[in-house]
Amino acid sequence: MRHVTGRARRVGVALAAVLTWAGLLAGAAGCTADGTGGIGGMGGIGGIGGLGKPPAPEDIIRISPDDGSKGVRPDEKLRIRVPSGRLESVKVIKSQDAQESPVPGHLSEDGLSWEPDDRRLALAAKYTIDAVALDGQGRRSARHTSFTTYVPEERFVGYVTPENRSTVGTGMIVSLEFNREIERRAAVERAVHVSAKPPVEIRPHWFGTSRLDFRPEHYWKPGTQVTVSLRLRDVEGAPGVYGLQHKTFSFTVGRSQVSLVDAAEHTMEVRRDGALLATVPITAGAPKTTTYNGRMVVTEMLEVTRMNSRTVGFGGEYDIPDVPHAMRLTESGTFLHGNYWASEEVFGESNVSHGCVGLRDVKGGGSDTPAGWFFDRSLIGDVVEVVHSNDKKVAPDNGLGGWNMGWKAWKTGSAVK
Repeated sequence: MRHVTGRARRVGVALAAVLTWAGLLAGAAGCTADGTGGIGGMGGIGGIGGLGKPPAPEDIIRISPDDGSKGVRPDEKLRIRVPSGRLESVKVIKSQDAQESPVPGHLSEDGLSWEPDDRRLALAAKYTIDAVALDGQGRRSARHTSFTTYVPEERFVGYVTPENRSTVGTGMIVSLEFNREIERRAAVERAVHVSAKPPVEIRPHWFGTSRLDFRPEHYWKPGTQVTVSLRLRDVEGAPGVYGLQHKTFSFTVGRSQVSLVDAAEHTMEVRRDGALLATVPITAGAPKTTTYNGRMVVTEMLEVTRMNSRTVGFGGEYDIPDVPHAMRLTESGTFLHGNYWASEEVFGESNVSHGCVGLRDVKGGGSDTPAGWFFDRSLIGDVVEVVHSNDKKVAPDNGLGGWNMGWKAWKTGSAVK
């Protein structure tokens, strides 16, 4: 499910088989098979019958520059505002030279607008905005947008995943997204060094001309320290186009957590360091909007987000302003997320979403629900593998899907011969 984005009554023995969830599965949540409550979709979510059509995101929270803008000039104004109600929270992150930092700012006295303390935008940076607001009728809404700023002529930069000094799951793949096409890929590849303690072989793979990923043959071992050195400054990536960055950053691999979603059994087994923590009831993609098979990596975690079917190629089936506990699995829009709008009977019994994996939740997100429990125990970089879905395997370049490519094929993606 893309960002703006998106997730029977089991009785007797069926509930008892779901490990820790026997006492948690009361109440409504999930997706409905008739299109009135599914979530997901080759990255989408289902409809939301009975909730009414919420206002369009731009009518609730207005953010400038526009989402997806590129080459934004430093004198353009960053502003978040609402026409009525109030802004509840605003978080702005600046990513520059492979390092992320919060952008200080302030709300107006009336709570209708937010502006950064420093009015001038940084060059060659990516800004990510997460805002939550209450409209004039007390309805909560959320927006997630991003834009990139102007890079001086004849320069290129690489936006790096994961964050500097972060702790990640064992499935994390180091990924560089370049703002310009790289014609001299071998030169750029030689200028990027990824190393680990304890040592392990790490190899690069190019996806097209603007993305370079690095990973080991198998998942990282817990406790591994990974260092990424960018020595791109003055490296010629294309004729007359030179790199800007000279930066070293690192991250730590935390505990291992791999979750296996069985779309046919409607369950998710959560394993921590190889031991089974819980078996959670789920709903996956409906027969006409199935969930991808294969290994996917959590790349984004949002306590609340908006999901709109039109952003993932559907019509107007759904537009949910407050999807809780949303964890992005693919760039195309597949999420694992909380679901409060479908009936309890869905979870563990049927697949009704538009392609996402849904866990039972409550409106606003509950810590004692299956979705809240899983969200609180997850990290960026954790692996979620889907099996027995009537769909193809997720593409290696869809999110951090590189684990779906064999090691031999992965190594052939290097530009250095």
